[in-house]
Amino acid sequence: MDFVESPPPAAPEPTEPPLPSFSDPEMVKLYYACSVSPDIGALMEQPLNWDLTGDQPTVLILHTHSTESYTRRGEAYTETSAYRTLDDNFNMLSIGRRVQALLGESGIVAVQDTSLHDYPSYNGSYADARKSIKKLLEEYPTIQMVLDLHRDASGGASQMRTLAHVDGSDSAQLMIVVGTNYDTWEENLSLALKLHAQLETACPGITRPLQLRGQRFNEDLSPGGLLIEVGAAGNSHDEALTAAGELAKAIIALAKGTQPLDEE
Repeated sequence: MDFVESPPPAAPEPTEPPLPSFSDPEMVKLYYACSVSPDIGALMEQPLNWDLTGDQPTVLILHTHSTESYTRRGEAYTETSAYRTLDDNFNMLSIGRRVQALLGESGIVAVQDTSLHDYPSYNGSYADARKSIKKLLEEYPTIQMVLDLHRDASGGASQMRTLAHVDGSDSAQLMIVVGTNYDTWEENLSLALKLHAQLETACPGITRPLQLRGQRFNEDLSPGGLLIEVGAAGNSHDEALTAAGELAKAIIALAKGTQPLDEE
């Protein structure tokens, strides 16, 4: 089932019995788009049993909707449709390269799947991406984290712009999406909660509420599988690159068990 790009998160109407729309243990905010009741405190306390160091790839970066792009701010490239392009200097492949490069500089080997899963046909992009993930996990059994990087969009004529500030510069915000339609979703949620908290600790305001949804988004294929929205269609490409940098730094900090990394 293809991922439906989400509108800006809003608190749902009260129901009986009421399902809280947000939880706020320390630095974490959650948006519930499905009826689940995880023990957030317990999941945050679970240790991260991973090691992202070594000579072999430990992180896989892919883009189910590879051609997604942003609002142009003078950049010259051809759109295949609104907010989509095959130009990999401006679509999601460029965002993934940014994360991959920064991880590599810190000694974390990441591989990027550069397949265009949503072109020429958007329908079936998740099924197509699933094949690639399985193949790459077989090729690189050392992979412990799978990042599916997207950009969000609103359904209306005007596109939302998510906004944070990093060292005085505008940045897009990040939103982690965890599917719940598989047995091990709480394991992935545990990682997502820690990553969300790390991001907010290092750069307050960089995240939108972590979203829980009723689909699986291929996250069932890996215990470290996460879908992350890097900004939205109303953001500029530069704003998305800034957010991608903060994402990479948060992963590095978690992997090394350090405090949030200071800007150099």
